[in-house]
Amino acid sequence: MLIDSVLKEAKPYLVERRIKDAVIGLSLICVELNNNDIGLAYTLREHLPPGCSVFGFAQEIIGANAYEIAQLARIGSDDAQRGVGMAVITAGSRQLNLRDVEKNEAYFGLEVRPDDIVGMIGFIPPVAKKFAERAKELIIFDEGISLNNVEKIDYIKPMEKQEELLPDCNVVIISGTTCINHTIDNLLQVCSGARDIVIVGASTPMYPKAFLETNVSVLAGSWWDSSLKTDLFKKISLSGGIHHIQNSMIKKAVMVERR
Repeated sequence: MLIDSVLKEAKPYLVERRIKDAVIGLSLICVELNNNDIGLAYTLREHLPPGCSVFGFAQEIIGANAYEIAQLARIGSDDAQRGVGMAVITAGSRQLNLRDVEKNEAYFGLEVRPDDIVGMIGFIPPVAKKFAERAKELIIFDEGISLNNVEKIDYIKPMEKQEELLPDCNVVIISGTTCINHTIDNLLQVCSGARDIVIVGASTPMYPKAFLETNVSVLAGSWWDSSLKTDLFKKISLSGGIHHIQNSMIKKAVMVERR
């Protein structure tokens, strides 16, 4: 599994760290390490178990070894546990020296051609709008929208059409949340014919070496300004999403030097 490679690359940056603070909101999960580095992950709500005390594991993570908690991204029993693990992993990436993609920020440094079919797993409106402006066709899959019967949005396709439509896509944009629910491995296999694949969003584990054996071209995630931690944690505790914490975001987009 890809998450095994991610954990291997993250280990040197987490094994000597501890969890200093954390907040688990309805939209986002945020973790602070004892070197003040902060990491985020999306809260995947669609399949969480019922009950008011089923997430009690979080009461025990403060002060725990960061690498041990990061392993929840692999062994966690639900998306909340795996999300906490991924937030720790993204915090660890703050210690890497990652050089940004230098050109064409709207397209993560990729060439998007007028005859391209672009696939997107996880609806991110600003990204979708940009790619729709240039590509021949944009098709989007979003489990949350499909499960909750949200009012029809242009380009959204039924989830069961993924394996039929994704192989025809030239460029694919995949939400980092697929690393939380462990759908990423199958998606990369289905999209094996794509010219370029981007993993995008706050849940993206920014460890390029973990993706060397994959067909991923770019990791487009985020770092977070630790000097704004108080405001960041407060907004997340009040169910704030990415829109509410933009002032704390440090966007990152790095190439994966595929073998």
